[in-house]
Parts: sequence; C-alpha cells; structure tokens
Amino acid sequence: MPLYLSRFSYTPETWARLTAHPEDRSRAAKSYIESVGGKLHGFWYAFGTHDGYNLWEAPDDVSMAAVALAISGGGALSSFETTVLLSVDDTLDALRKAEQIRYRPPGAAATS
Repeated sequence: MPLYLSRFSYTPETWARLTAHPEDRSRAAKSYIESVGGKLHGFWYAFGTHDGYNLWEAPDDVSMAAVALAISGGGALSSFETTVLLSVDDTLDALRKAEQIRYRPPGAAATS
C-alpha cells in the first residue's frame, strides 16, 4: 500500500481547546485511516512551520484523499498538506520510464 506524509497546523482555537482538555489526537487519526482500510504509522508534534506530522498507509490515493478531506473539512486545522511517498524501487521504475519520454521544453521547435 502507498505511504503518505501529512503536515498539519492547528488553529489557535484548537490549541486553546487542547490546552483546556488535553487529548491524544493520534487515536482519532488512527480511526480515520483505519475506516478506509489504512494504517497510521506515526503521529508527531513539532516546532516550526507545521504543528505536526503523520505517516499513513492507505489502499490508494482516493482513500487517502477522503481522509484528508474529512480532516480538513472539520475546521480544527489551519493547514493540512499530504505528500505521496515513493519507495526506492518505485522511483527507479519512474526513472526508467522517464528515460523513454521525449520531453520538449516550452518554445523549443517540435521535431518530426
């Protein structure tokens, strides 16, 4: 199954609610991904640009998108970004396929 890395930030209101009522949000994240047949591999809080990171496994992009949309639509986050992670083997396959593509830069004359 594909892996996905999500970066998120809470709204100030969410931090205020969590401060008043501390809660392990990794449990909620786990239930969301499991509802589409996936798995939560990690949930971390951080300093910096984003408040936290998740590492997910999902059956496919549509399932992960559904989880991301549900979470984003909940109103507790100020940002939520998800990146599809490729294995080394998948990247090697992509490199082999890329070699077969005849890329033409914008404005370059087309050849026949």
